[in-house]
Amino acid sequence: MERMKKVEIIITSLELGKVLSTLEEVGVSGYTIIREVSGKGERGLVSNDVEMGAAFSNGYVMSICPEDKATEFVEIIRPLLKKFGGVCLVSDVQSIIN
Repeated sequence: MERMKKVEIIITSLELGKVLSTLEEVGVSGYTIIREVSGKGERGLVSNDVEMGAAFSNGYVMSICPEDKATEFVEIIRPLLKKFGGVCLVSDVQSIIN
């Protein structure tokens, strides 16, 4: 098994493109996206209200990468999260496929 970092981001759907391009920029080519994520946080309730449309929903991105790439990604994405809100979690994982 190989030690890796799991990076999870929840951010407004309007900013998903920036998150994905930043992952590519730091050399992380694999990720999973779940669109129209609902939840409640510091900025209140975010739901999949059909009337509001997908532009006002959140998206979830998950990726597995080496620690150095996770650190670089987090430093680049931090200002985006501060400006638009969202969550970024980094945790230790072990990949069973090298």
